[in-house]
Amino acid sequence: MAVASQRDPAGAGDPVDRAHLTTASRPSPPIHRYPASDFVTDLITRYWFPVWSLTEPSTQRTLQFPVCLIVISNSYARFYGVTRGLSQVVLEGDGWAAGVLFRPAAGRLLLGRPVSELVDDYVDLDALTTLDGAGLVTAVRAALAAEPGAPASHRAAIAAYEDTVAGFLPVDQQGRLINAIIDWLDDHPEVTRVADLADAFGLGERALQRLVENRVGLSPKWLIQRRRLHDAVAQLKAGGRSLADLAADLGYADQAHFTHDFRTVTGFTPGHYQADQPD
Repeated sequence: MAVASQRDPAGAGDPVDRAHLTTASRPSPPIHRYPASDFVTDLITRYWFPVWSLTEPSTQRTLQFPVCLIVISNSYARFYGVTRGLSQVVLEGDGWAAGVLFRPAAGRLLLGRPVSELVDDYVDLDALTTLDGAGLVTAVRAALAAEPGAPASHRAAIAAYEDTVAGFLPVDQQGRLINAIIDWLDDHPEVTRVADLADAFGLGERALQRLVENRVGLSPKWLIQRRRLHDAVAQLKAGGRSLADLAADLGYADQAHFTHDFRTVTGFTPGHYQADQPD
């Protein structure tokens, strides 16, 4: 299996970095990132492999994408639902993790029930009844045990993940639809109303609400707000924009509403976050 590494220690330029609230004072450890193989792209977006050796604990903060995750580390193995607010994980000592960023379609299939039942929560991977979680954990840990930072180790772990999820293909019709809806929303930053999102796919707002709750766990309104915050993080990291102009581009009535939304979810004001970016 030929897999191209997208290792990017700083995260700069990687679209996934829209979700990662790194700052100059809160940097990220080196992360190796890889796209999914073509045959599983209806289920998986990419993989990430952070490896760290720290003398002091480091809290990593993210604004999760509207998808479920699997994270297998040297100390735990979990299936995560979507977190509506800020996700935080504390890294300590020496360690590594092998994460999977799924597509929106995947969560319901792997969990075996609506993902609304796992919002802001996780289950241990071996508790899933839809797959051999214990076997997957064994395979991934064996792949990474000796050299967790080596591309060959990553390829072996990715192969174990893809062998496991291949059994969930092909994706069902609703799964393909939720993938398309969230892809479309990412490509249309001007959309700030649920009605416009529903109209784009010929759905009533109630039908859209049911679909998003079942497959993502939250609401269409949350999807729009999360995409706006991801766009805000990317723009604040890039710098060079006034906060008033950025608020207007994001579709906010004024800078005060933007500041309220950003601070409520992240704990930072946009100005504070922008000021703490690397030069």
